[in-house]
Amino acid sequence: MTPNPLEAIAATLKNARRVLILTHVHPDADALGSQLGLGKILAGMGKEVVLYSEEKASHLYDFLPGSDLLTVGLPDLATVDCAVALDCGDSYRLGEAREALLGIHPFLVLDHHAGHQDFGDLRWVDPTRAATGEMVYDLAMALEAEIPPAAAYCLYAAIVADTGSFKYSSTSADTFRVARELLAYGVKPAEVAGKLFDNFSLNRLQLLKLVLETLTLHGDHKIAMIIAPNELFARTGAAPADTEGFINYPRALDSVKIAAFLKEAEKGMVTVSLRSKGTAYDVAKVAARFGGGGHRNAAGFKMRDTTIDELSPRLLAELLPLTSGR
Repeated sequence: MTPNPLEAIAATLKNARRVLILTHVHPDADALGSQLGLGKILAGMGKEVVLYSEEKASHLYDFLPGSDLLTVGLPDLATVDCAVALDCGDSYRLGEAREALLGIHPFLVLDHHAGHQDFGDLRWVDPTRAATGEMVYDLAMALEAEIPPAAAYCLYAAIVADTGSFKYSSTSADTFRVARELLAYGVKPAEVAGKLFDNFSLNRLQLLKLVLETLTLHGDHKIAMIIAPNELFARTGAAPADTEGFINYPRALDSVKIAAFLKEAEKGMVTVSLRSKGTAYDVAKVAARFGGGGHRNAAGFKMRDTTIDELSPRLLAELLPLTSGR
């Protein structure tokens, strides 16, 4: 009989003394909230926890308890009993230290991406879950661990962010079950929503104005595209991290079924975010053709040695057939 992956991961963590917890590069709220939440849960069990990050987290998530405790740069991996990767669908998203990190055994993985590329020693991958934060909560239950209020706060923020305030199609009964139970630890929904969605700096608002001016519509207005070339960051003083959530604006148009956002995160690198509505438009398959992945309604990819002008027509050629005749 195949062992339950959740139970196997819980058993491994119970026996570990020093645990390295990590997520993908450029973490979003689900990734970082899951990482910080699990860290606090394991620390409460008496474990020594290392919260590894390749770089400092985005200032947008400074409000998450423990965000200042991230260890930037690799610790002495010889002292680590096991590693846990959260919300990472592909080992390449572990970053520049990928090979060193995968040398840790056992290497545990919790993820909810439908296009997950198997890696690690023990994996619990469940694409039916709306957020990795949901899964971390159930892992805590399997561990029979106490959930500190700060951990509940982080996990609730992770879930709210990755479900778009519970409005995405990935939202399930499990999502509401976990969210309800997290509220019992004193989490205030209005406070979390305010920190996540009402957090614009002036620079970020100026950048949004310029990005929205790039809006183009295609395929009978079913496809919307916005772009953020390097010069917009230079003009506003905003950072690439300030574009978090921008994709939701073109997606909100009533005629739009698919939204695409292309930004130049660094010279020679274009980052693409894709969003869709309903079950008929699988943007994860499109992202996979460019080496990326994600969910049916939320996916993305990165491409080096290209520009927005070069990539946008190629991307549009892949998106148009999805909406043709629908």
